[in-house]
Amino acid sequence: MSSSTDDRPSSKVARLLDEYGLDEMGAELELRWTGDGYERMSLRDLADYFNKQLLEQALRDAGQAALDSDVETTYRNLTADDVSTGVRTDTRTRLEREGLDVESLERDFVTYQAIRSYLKEWRGAEYQKPSDEEKRANDRESIQRLLTRTLSVTEDRIEKLRDTDRIAVEEFEVFVDAQILCQRCGTQYAVTEFIDNGGCDCLMDTA
Repeated sequence: MSSSTDDRPSSKVARLLDEYGLDEMGAELELRWTGDGYERMSLRDLADYFNKQLLEQALRDAGQAALDSDVETTYRNLTADDVSTGVRTDTRTRLEREGLDVESLERDFVTYQAIRSYLKEWRGAEYQKPSDEEKRANDRESIQRLLTRTLSVTEDRIEKLRDTDRIAVEEFEVFVDAQILCQRCGTQYAVTEFIDNGGCDCLMDTA
């Protein structure tokens, strides 16, 4: 990261971080982009994430509770292409009643180009694309986390159904597995084995 601010270009993102009192978020945006300590986010996702933080702070400044679900829904109602005019108008009217300057807030929303300019030109950040091996390892870990989460949720739901006499079961065990079937040769793999193996043997044998 560059340590000098003298020759840095102007940045809408940097200005807004200062105006909204979110200065510490700059480093977080960089880490989320590079995937250092966070699951990596694209520039477009970062723009949405940044805009939601602005909305959340604006709600707080107006003395309103800023629950994650409310911020998510409100942001979508203001920005999504598939939201009806009526819903968008109702959302804007509600925010104005709560004391928000909606037009000013929407002008503050940034694009992914602004995020890219802030990260690369203002902060001097660089994203190093992971090697093939690192990418496989990261995706393997993500899939394993999802499977573990599915297992936990399934166990919890079955237990609650059992405990409220909505389902007949005593002791039980849940198995969650993801399998990959190669349609070329018919070989089936556990997803982790498939990733660790680098694909199907039938293609690697002919490589």
